Amino acid sequence: MGADTADVLSRQGRWAWGAALALLIVAPFIGLYPVFVMKALCYAIFACAFNLLLGFTGLLSFGHAAYLGAAAYVTGWLVRSAGWSPELGLVAGTLFAAVLGLVVGAIAIRRQGIYFAMITLAMAQMIYFVWLQAPFTGGEDGLQGVPRGKLFGLLSLESDLVLYFVVLAIFVAVFLFVVRVVHSPYGQVLKAIRENEPRAVSLGYEVDRYKLLAFVLSTALAGLAGSLKTLVLGFATLSDAHWSLSGEVVLMTLLGGMGTFAGPVIGAFTIIGLQDYLADRVGAWVTVIIGVIFVVCVIAFRRGFIGELIAWRQRRSAG
Repeated sequence: MGADTADVLSRQGRWAWGAALALLIVAPFIGLYPVFVMKALCYAIFACAFNLLLGFTGLLSFGHAAYLGAAAYVTGWLVRSAGWSPELGLVAGTLFAAVLGLVVGAIAIRRQGIYFAMITLAMAQMIYFVWLQAPFTGGEDGLQGVPRGKLFGLLSLESDLVLYFVVLAIFVAVFLFVVRVVHSPYGQVLKAIRENEPRAVSLGYEVDRYKLLAFVLSTALAGLAGSLKTLVLGFATLSDAHWSLSGEVVLMTLLGGMGTFAGPVIGAFTIIGLQDYLADRVGAWVTVIIGVIFVVCVIAFRRGFIGELIAWRQRRSAG
C-alpha cells in the first residue's frame, strides 16, 4: 500500500479527515472569517488540481495560474455583464479552462521535463497578455463588481455563511473526485507513468493520451477554483493569471506534501494564512518570510508536512 493510499484509508486517516471536515463545518461559528476560509478553500482546490498533475503524474507545469485566471475572467464577465446565474458561470469558467488546457496540453505534452515546464510557462504568459489587452477584463484595474447572485434562482449567495457552505460542498466534492481518480485504474496508470514512463510505454499504454487527460482534468479543476474565487471576492484581476501565482501553487504543493491528498490542502491554508496574517504587519517582507519557510522545508522536510508525517508513521509501524 502506497503512502498516499495509507493517508486516506488508515483508521487514523479517516479520523483525521472527519475531524478536519467537522472543523471546517463549524469554522464560521468559532470566530474564523468566512471569506478568508472560502479564499483558502479555493486555493486548496487549485493546489489539489496541481497535485493531480505533479504529484500523481509527474508533470511540472509552470503556468497553471493561466487556467485559474481565465476561468475567473470568464465567470466574472458572464455573471456581471451577461447576467448569467452563478452556477452557469461556474460551469462556463470550468469548461473554458478545460478547453484551454486541452489546447495547451496538446502542444506541451509532446515534450518532457524542463521543456514541458517551459512550454506551459510560455503559453501562460501569452494568455496573460491577452487578459492584459482584452477590453472586457478591465486591464490592470481588473474586473470589478461581480455579483454573487442566486444559486439555481432560489438560494441567495449574498450571505457569506450561505456561500461558505456552497464553497465547502464544492471543495469536498472536488477532493473526493481527486481521490477517486487516483485510486481508479486510470490513476494507477498515471502513477506508473510517474515512476517509470518508458516501462509504461513498453507495457502498451499510450502515455501521451493519459497525460493529456490528466492535464485537462487538472486545468478544469484549477478553473473551477478561479471561478469560485471570483464569486467569493467579487472581482478578477491580473494577479489571478500572473506567473507568480503559478509559483505559489508549486510552493503550496511541495510545502504540504507532493503526492499526498492532505498535503496540498494544508499547504494552501498555510500560505494563504501567512499572507493574510503577515500582510499588514510586515508588508512586502511577507514574500521573503514565505521564501525562507520554503527553503527550510525543502532542507529539513523534503517530503512536506504530510509526507514527513506519513513517513514517520511508516517507520514507527515497521519498528
